[in-house]
Amino acid sequence: MMQQGRRNFQRINSLISGTRFAGIHRHIPQSIWLPLFICYTNAASRTSFRFLFLAVSLFIGLCVSVRLLEFTVSPTAQNFESSIVTIHDKIEIPLDCSTGNHTQTCPNNYYPKNFTLHDEQQSGLPHMCPDFFRWIHEDLRPWSATGITEESVERAKGVADFRFVVLNGTAYIEHYKKSVDTRDVFTIWGLLQLLRRYPGKVPDLDIMFECFDFPRVPKKDYGQLNSAVVPSPLFGYCGDDDSFDIVFPDWSFWGWAEINIKPWDLLLKDLEEGNKRMEWIDREPYAYWKGNPNVAQHRKDLLTCNVSDTNDWNARLYIQDWVQESKQGFKGSKLADQCTHRFKIYIEGSAWSVSEKYILACDSVTLLVTPHYYDFFTRGLMPGLHYWPVRMDDKCRSIKFAAEWGNNHEQQAKAMGKAASSFIQEDMKMDHVYDYMFHLLTAYSKLMKYKPTVPPNAVELCSETMACTSEGFSKQFMEESTVKGPADASPCIMQPPYDPQTLNSILDTKLNSIKQVENWEKQYFEQMNQE
Repeated sequence: MMQQGRRNFQRINSLISGTRFAGIHRHIPQSIWLPLFICYTNAASRTSFRFLFLAVSLFIGLCVSVRLLEFTVSPTAQNFESSIVTIHDKIEIPLDCSTGNHTQTCPNNYYPKNFTLHDEQQSGLPHMCPDFFRWIHEDLRPWSATGITEESVERAKGVADFRFVVLNGTAYIEHYKKSVDTRDVFTIWGLLQLLRRYPGKVPDLDIMFECFDFPRVPKKDYGQLNSAVVPSPLFGYCGDDDSFDIVFPDWSFWGWAEINIKPWDLLLKDLEEGNKRMEWIDREPYAYWKGNPNVAQHRKDLLTCNVSDTNDWNARLYIQDWVQESKQGFKGSKLADQCTHRFKIYIEGSAWSVSEKYILACDSVTLLVTPHYYDFFTRGLMPGLHYWPVRMDDKCRSIKFAAEWGNNHEQQAKAMGKAASSFIQEDMKMDHVYDYMFHLLTAYSKLMKYKPTVPPNAVELCSETMACTSEGFSKQFMEESTVKGPADASPCIMQPPYDPQTLNSILDTKLNSIKQVENWEKQYFEQMNQE
């Protein structure tokens, strides 16, 4: 069985080296220009090279002249009214926070109402969405036969924090209750940035959103999917196998003001730089975790795995005191400074936790304690490829074995950490976050059986009404995460739903990989007990 286990990990290693994580595309520019440099190093060819260089220079000059001419006749950002804008050059339209616009009103005719993407006018290789986008089909399947009725949406009002309506590209918001901290604020901000990114492309829609940690639409309340009562379509940050909640990117992608966590675009760059400071092989050979243990009993239990005078489970665990951090200006909680251990532990809090994406981005091997919940991207992760599974009911021994395995299989462990961080840097870049939102809301809109209207207590909303009057970190993060102008490319192309056989195969593969690790772990401790 151990031999079979080793062969399975060799297969995982070969899979890693054969995917896009190997970074072969980074060498393409070198292969294009290399023949020119070879040609120039040959003395007999230098004359030909000079003629080639002159021809290329003239061609580039002609292209620049044409682009400059095209730019001079393009419409300016101030004359968009209801025109359709064709994007050839990247247009940037800053927030209109001038002295005269500090009131709660949206500026008229400032942002384009529609546009034509440059890549819609030319052929080329399509940009396919990451595989985890296909879970959108599964999340909306409860309404695929019945559609989404106005009555079912209204029914969610009792648990929702806010209602978000889009009509002809204009956003309206109706608040029901205040969420935890600024979760609702930055979720709404993210939706408004989607409208700036794809003006005129986001369809009319009517959604209810709840910003707490737990799913709120239990399946047991609705019986069979073909029953008379249609589940309430409620958007939130996480789901589980026992709920119908529609998962959506969480607020922290646009910044977490209360604890000074930057918007995702900026944080990704910081994390990438943090990884470069210390190679995996030079990091501490232990499993690192830092967080708040008071939100869940299983986090308190995790602390018993910390190093002590009597035990060393290969774990180095620290309590995060956010009150003290705030007093010290959050100097000790910079996420990019925490990529210093070979292994990092992810464990859920009261429910799902936003920390998972930060941990996966560190080049360290993510030790993922058996989760109960999922968010919009985690169903695209594979055990043994992107993370190492850790048992919830035997955390200390699982962590010890994981670190022992990784420290004795350094190349495989390093590859696993790199596969996870590549997934985060490439599949989870902000472009894809917006595209996930776009495809989810578009598919949702197609299921709506009614024409949405402006709710009675709703107000019109735009980026200016939120950002111009904000203060502190909230204002800073809104400014930093503002979509500067319409996208210059179409959203990625979403793949069709999984067929049942393929979906079951994916789930079986995940389950078998986890069982394999558990078997290795069991054999490891049995052997230790015999010694």
